[in-house]
Amino acid sequence: MSYFAAAAVRVEGGWTADEVSLRGATDIEEVADRLRDVEPDAELSLLFVEADDAYLVILRLDEGEDLRVFGSDSAYAEESRLGALLVGDLKTSVTGDEPRAAVTGGDEETEQPAVDPEADPVGDADILADLGIPAQKLLALCAHEGMLPADVTAEICQVLGCADEIEELREV
Repeated sequence: MSYFAAAAVRVEGGWTADEVSLRGATDIEEVADRLRDVEPDAELSLLFVEADDAYLVILRLDEGEDLRVFGSDSAYAEESRLGALLVGDLKTSVTGDEPRAAVTGGDEETEQPAVDPEADPVGDADILADLGIPAQKLLALCAHEGMLPADVTAEICQVLGCADEIEELREV
């Protein structure tokens, strides 16, 4: 399974980005160490891992500590070794038992998916809430039909102000 892993790190002067190799990583802590190595003095470090146009995992470190993880779909853990390493230990489904929310519009009531009914997002959906992307918006981006993980990353990075840095990595 192919993947793209890009770190976006915020330091005093703004954002920088770097591609991160996850080859040979043995556990989530080793992945966190590789993220720390991008910029050891970073205020905020984010790692976006996109796999096979199907899965997105976001890792976050604040000042190199307190690892938080969000995965767009728990199925990634079953699909690959890297997926198992990144989201395999995440037990908390973001959606809970009710993946659908009733939406009332006019005289009729319709059911609209809160997230992709085929996906099971896991981890910390509030991972970017303090940066302007609340859980509901993150889940909506991941569930939006036709949105690839790269599109979701681009949307997030646009809000954060590091879209150009991440896009440059894709062009290399």
